[in-house]
Amino acid sequence: MNFLTIGHRGVMGVEPENTLRSFIAAQQAGLDVIELDLHLSKDGALVVMHDTDVDRTTDGTGPIAEKTLAELRALDAGHGERIPVFEEVLDAVKTPLQAEIKDVAAARALAEVMHRRDLVARVEVSSFHDEAIAEIVRLVPGVRTALIGSRYGADIVDRAVEAGAATVCLNIRRLTLEIVEHARKADLRIIGWVVNTQDHLRLARALGLDGATTDYPEIKRTGRFTA
Repeated sequence: MNFLTIGHRGVMGVEPENTLRSFIAAQQAGLDVIELDLHLSKDGALVVMHDTDVDRTTDGTGPIAEKTLAELRALDAGHGERIPVFEEVLDAVKTPLQAEIKDVAAARALAEVMHRRDLVARVEVSSFHDEAIAEIVRLVPGVRTALIGSRYGADIVDRAVEAGAATVCLNIRRLTLEIVEHARKADLRIIGWVVNTQDHLRLARALGLDGATTDYPEIKRTGRFTA
């Protein structure tokens, strides 16, 4: 079985997260998939950032939803990088993407891009929110989706099935063999996050997970040999 390594916001352990620089570094490191986060700007652009506001990752302040794309573009996202829009990432790297959406509105905007650029084979859509997953499944036939869980119980599996997700992305610190077995019975793929240490990587392999989301590119290299 192929063990997938997924670059968390690119390779955020070594480059500014959710920037083109970080995504290109993830591709150069040979990571199998690049994970990123999407929000809508005030004028409806799909911008790539994790938080709802710009304070932590840029030299600006305030909510993304209250800023136009031009205003967001004026900010420094680290090492002189600018906040990218989703379409720029599609053009900058060829690696498959896992795009995390925060709400139904983002699902609708992403669906438009996926139809326009024929991205069903290249982009998996993930979310903590069941309704966002259900919406993208409704709008984009054949889309691959993943439900994310941080503080979760065994019900995460039933929620994923109900929303139409084929994968669960689960906080490895809370993951148990019981939940893994429940997910397998439901024919779900299981990704563990965030896997940044050899101990967590060994746990991911021992539990028979399908892959790991990591901040560091070295996990790709060592993951091949860890059992």
